[in-house]
Amino acid sequence: RQKLSMFCSVAPEAVIEFRDVAHTIYEAPLMIHEEGMDALICKLLGLQTPEPDLSNWRRFVERVVSPKKRVKIAVVGKYIDLQDAYKSIYESLTHAAASQDCGIELKLIDAERLQDGVDGNLRDVAGVLIPGGFGDRGVEGKIKAARFARENKLPYLGLCLGMQVATIEFARNVCGIPNANSTEFDQTSSEPVICLLEEQREVRNKGASMRLGTWPTKIQQGTLAEKIYGRHEVLERHRHRYEFNMKYRDRMREKGFEISGTSPDGSLAELVELRDHPYFLACQYHPEFQSKPNKPHPLFKGFIQAALAHQG
Repeated sequence: RQKLSMFCSVAPEAVIEFRDVAHTIYEAPLMIHEEGMDALICKLLGLQTPEPDLSNWRRFVERVVSPKKRVKIAVVGKYIDLQDAYKSIYESLTHAAASQDCGIELKLIDAERLQDGVDGNLRDVAGVLIPGGFGDRGVEGKIKAARFARENKLPYLGLCLGMQVATIEFARNVCGIPNANSTEFDQTSSEPVICLLEEQREVRNKGASMRLGTWPTKIQQGTLAEKIYGRHEVLERHRHRYEFNMKYRDRMREKGFEISGTSPDGSLAELVELRDHPYFLACQYHPEFQSKPNKPHPLFKGFIQAALAHQG
């Protein structure tokens, strides 16, 4: 420390040791505090601050590092081989699991592996999560995964595209619409249960044309979504240009497919669920971008609670 201070022309107390964390990146704030970096910065800025209470953060880290139980969750995606592709989702699952004093064991499944059937890939998991994405590669595998979760009462959380494949699966296999599809995958589909947003249909230059940013969602009373959120309106972050085709709403609702969250004017489906399922929720938005270590997103928290109940 003295040598670095001398050669870098900084005060010895301003030389901060920052080692690799032993278990989780969430240990880093505790390490920084132990090194006195926070106090040093406040001193340099002339800020009078009390000693921080890090007890809640320490408890969170302890639950991440030494959980009392574990739950196995399958993430079925097309970018599984890319370590950081679904990073926000993995961290959101960690936040939710820690709130239940539980650890996460992730089973990462390339959706293309499920194209010809699920087989035993999902038999050993307590929940299935399908993240967002674009393009038709691996879509049929995701649809099969959604079907497995529905038929086996396995907790399911679909995000963005994960909502769309769940919709297609239900339309095909429950509502008797075998040609149900998204116009993203089949522009000439005779049964487009997923289609372009109205304002997107005349757009030719796709750049910067998606429905982006934070939008309000109205939660319907008497739904699982209402129970999970505990509120009737939420703000969630979006990034999509396709949506549920409301022409199919009544037909699918008759079979147990409930639109439990909409845009304030009711024109867009934001959140769907199945009535006869312990936890089958899928949203058009990205809740993973709003989860925090000390405040897990309600959809992820509810998903982990349901997975633990399923696991027994």
